[in-house]
Amino acid sequence: MLCVLRLRDTIDEDQSVFGVPQTGTTGTEEVRRGAAKPKMLTHKIYRNRNRSVINSSDLKLTAVSTDIKRIGADALVLGVVKGTDGPQLVASPFSPKLTESLQATLALLNATGAADELTRLPATDESKATFLAFVGLGAFEEATITEEALRRGAGAATRQLAGNATVIFALPTATVAQTGAVAEGIAIAAYDFSNHRSTPAKKLPLSEGIIATAASADKDLPAAMKRAAVLGRAVRATRDLVNTAPNVLFPESFATAVKDSVKGLPLKVTVLDDKKLEKDGYGGLIGVGRGSDRGPRLVKVEYSPAKAAKHLALVGKGITFDTGGISIKPAAGMHAMKNDMAGAATVHQAIVAISELGLPIKVTAWLCLAENMPGGGSTRPGDVITMFGGKTVEVLNTDAEGRLVMADGLVAASAEKPDAIIDVATLTGAQVVALGTRTAGIMGDDTLRDAVVAAAERAGETTWAMPIPEELRPSLDSQVADLANIGERMGGMMTAAAFLDEFVGEADGVKIPWAHMDIAGPAFNEGAPYGYTHKNATGASVRTLVALAEDMVSAK
Repeated sequence: MLCVLRLRDTIDEDQSVFGVPQTGTTGTEEVRRGAAKPKMLTHKIYRNRNRSVINSSDLKLTAVSTDIKRIGADALVLGVVKGTDGPQLVASPFSPKLTESLQATLALLNATGAADELTRLPATDESKATFLAFVGLGAFEEATITEEALRRGAGAATRQLAGNATVIFALPTATVAQTGAVAEGIAIAAYDFSNHRSTPAKKLPLSEGIIATAASADKDLPAAMKRAAVLGRAVRATRDLVNTAPNVLFPESFATAVKDSVKGLPLKVTVLDDKKLEKDGYGGLIGVGRGSDRGPRLVKVEYSPAKAAKHLALVGKGITFDTGGISIKPAAGMHAMKNDMAGAATVHQAIVAISELGLPIKVTAWLCLAENMPGGGSTRPGDVITMFGGKTVEVLNTDAEGRLVMADGLVAASAEKPDAIIDVATLTGAQVVALGTRTAGIMGDDTLRDAVVAAAERAGETTWAMPIPEELRPSLDSQVADLANIGERMGGMMTAAAFLDEFVGEADGVKIPWAHMDIAGPAFNEGAPYGYTHKNATGASVRTLVALAEDMVSAK
């Protein structure tokens, strides 16, 4: 056995990320941690110390050679595809005779090799694992299995094998990319949310994943495994934030969680409270948040590495709970509106991951946090509010609040004249109607929009490029203000994007490239778990944003 890399995603109260000492002091407005670029030596990733908010499970990833006969584990995972003559084992580590016997047994058990299918069998003499687990990868020839199929297969096995501490994965991993995909699937799926339970879950997530790979000696494997661990942690942390109850996670506590989470990282956090927001004219955030006794916040997170050639701005919608305000939502299903801050959670964890990977690109994340409640001070339908930057908006529906807080964030982001702005929001029910629950809608500048779609495809996330038809903009005209916050109902996802487009600024007389990601469906899974995706918060789009940052670095 050749063990080339061991990554541990764990928590250590006495150390900082990658062993870099913490520096700086904490103030009420601003926090700076570890301004120097972190040393990539220990391959340790430490989570937020605020365990009441971000409290993902510990996970250790290990890559070994394909000779696994003497490695003990609770389970050994093997891949199965849907062959023309029944289920077919792929990349089997066993002898041809045993492989043929196991394949016949799977057929007798009506296993098909379909995605998400998991079949368990007793262990054999050729393995020291307690039992064998055969995970379906889908309808592929062995040579054509995609990285996303491997990612989902590893995730499906990890999710369904909860309660087992150590699992070996003997899936098709001939290359570094395939090995990284398997590691990523494990890291994303090893998740459980028990923060609000009085006792731990009966079946704890996997704590160690051992990947048998033909690429175990490749010099590029450590970087791929590190990337997988970082992305997995970021996705799980995003889920923690979104799954947290709204009486625990509200604008102020969200801002505190962000400050806590950057300890040891080269990130600077600035928090604008409600008094500062009102003084500086952030009318969207104040207008949405005034109905709650928990005031709004604007959180700015900055990553400014040396020699960064480009600047990417990320703006995230952070409605920590959305009742609809005066235009109140129906009671049925309202409990799920705790997920309306998924955009802010996504951009926050994306910038954390980018900093952990040490990418040479400047990134600024703007988290637009408010609670939309029908209190006595709430904005009323018919009110006119003045946004940050001076534009006025007639509020015709207080349940179209996300675009109001995002507008403030877009103006603030534009003022710094970045090379590109991406906003992420659970913005419209129309997105779910148009594209379903798993496909995010991407709109905006054609070139940047298509770059986001390409990054999502590389990351294994499903998106679709959508237009912003010019005929929708007039429907946002107001009789009394610069524009109204709602317009044409048909194509509402694109109408909302047309509204946001009004608040994207210019740099040197040219409009800043901007793309809008509507993740209303993909951010929260109310159906059955699948692949590496659990029920409730999904952590969707974190990987897309990191991939986009990597693409921007490569493009220079």
